[in-house]
Amino acid sequence: MKIRILYHGNCFDGVASAVVFTKFYKTVINPSSDGVEYRPMVHRPNNAFDYEALSDEAENAIVDFKYCADERVKWWFDHHESAFLSNADREHFLRDTSGQKFLDTESKSCCELIARIAREKFGFVDEFLEELVKWAHIIDGALYESAAQCVELKEPALKLMQVIEFERDPDFIEKIIQNLMNKRIEEVVADEEVQKRLKPILSEHFKTIELIKNKAIYSRGVVSFDLVDEGVEVYNKFIPYYLYPQTTYNVGITRSASRTKISVGSNPWAPRPRRHNIAQICERYGGGGHAVVGAVSLPAEDVELGRKYMQEIIKELQFDTD
Repeated sequence: MKIRILYHGNCFDGVASAVVFTKFYKTVINPSSDGVEYRPMVHRPNNAFDYEALSDEAENAIVDFKYCADERVKWWFDHHESAFLSNADREHFLRDTSGQKFLDTESKSCCELIARIAREKFGFVDEFLEELVKWAHIIDGALYESAAQCVELKEPALKLMQVIEFERDPDFIEKIIQNLMNKRIEEVVADEEVQKRLKPILSEHFKTIELIKNKAIYSRGVVSFDLVDEGVEVYNKFIPYYLYPQTTYNVGITRSASRTKISVGSNPWAPRPRRHNIAQICERYGGGGHAVVGAVSLPAEDVELGRKYMQEIIKELQFDTD
C-alpha cells in the first residue's frame, strides 16, 4: 500500500519532516511500500482543513501541520501550539490509542520530533539525516546566531530555505525531498535547477529588504509594515529584526491570489523580552502558530478586515513607552 505524506508546504521544517518520516516509514514500518505520494499543505482562510488532500487509496500521514480527526489519517506529528482546529479534534487526539500520533509543543521543530520519536519508540537511527535535523531545528526554532545570519543567507541550508519558501511548483519541491534522502544539503543547493531558481529569489530578497526598510513603521516595541500593494507575497521573517534590532515584535500584512495574511513574530534578540503568547493572539482571529510566531489567513478580498485586525494586534503588542 502507498503512503501519502501531507507536509507543511513552503516550509523548511515541513520538507525536512517529510524526508525524515519517509525514511523512517520505509525502513521500519513498511519496507515493501508501493510508493510515496506528497501533498503540501497551506493554512487556508478561516483555518479550513483541505480534506481533499487526503487519499482514499493510500495510508495518510500528516507532518508539521494541524490535526485532522479523519479516520483515514494513520500518522500525525506536530509541534504547533495551535495544533487543533477545534476542541472536538483535541478530544479525538486524546482518545487515540494507535501509538502513531504525536504532539510536542516544546519541540523547536517537527523534524526533530519525528527523529526523536523514531529513535526512542521504534529504534530508527539514520546518521545521514543529522545535518538536516540540525538545520530544521535551527530554522524553525529561530536559533540563529543573529538576525544577520538569517537575512544574509550565507549557509547552504539557508539558501535552500529560501527556495522552499518561494517555490510554488510542488513537483519541484518533491524532487528536493527525494534528493535530501541521500544527498547533503550543499549538494542539493548546488544542483543546476535549484541554482536557476535561487538566483532570482536572492535578487528579490535583497530588494525586499530595501522595500521593508522604506515601508516599515516602528513604535513602542513593534515594527509593522503593509505590503499588500507592493506585490510581495513572501518575505524573510527576520528582515524586521535585521533592520530594527531594538524591536520586540513585528507585524506584517501581505496578499496573494488565495489569501490575505497577517504575520506576527517576536525578536529572539530583543532588548525587551516577549511578554505575549502570539499563537493565542492569532487564534482569536482564526489563525495560530507558536508562542513566538504566528499568522492569520483571511480570504484574499478581506484586505481591509486584515488591516483592521493588524492594527488591533499592534496595539495589543505595544509597550507603554519606546
